[in-house]
Amino acid sequence: MLLRAAEARNALGADRERVQVLFITLDPERDTPALVKEYATAFDPSFVGLRGDLQRTREVAKEFHVYYEKVPTAVPTASTTPPLTYIFDDQGRLRLGMQHQLTAEQYVADLRALMKSSS
Repeated sequence: MLLRAAEARNALGADRERVQVLFITLDPERDTPALVKEYATAFDPSFVGLRGDLQRTREVAKEFHVYYEKVPTAVPTASTTPPLTYIFDDQGRLRLGMQHQLTAEQYVADLRALMKSSS
């Protein structure tokens, strides 16, 4: 998801400055603030990684209808990925839910359309 977001943001050219990518961990028990920041910025230095406590993570996941669970592995992790990337406009309104199967080019097309309608 974050690789595609970086590709799409870069493809926007000068308009990339209008896009802020936020990554929210679903595993705050394992992911420290430093780890979340390091992970997000590895894809693009402008990306922001967010982490809340376990209760707040559950609340936000519920608000966005995101189901996740810890999968028993050698290193337990919340491994279920949300089905959508959420796109908000510059007023903080949810405008798009983009499926992860879309290509970076499809993300760019939708972002450009949204930016045009917001101008």
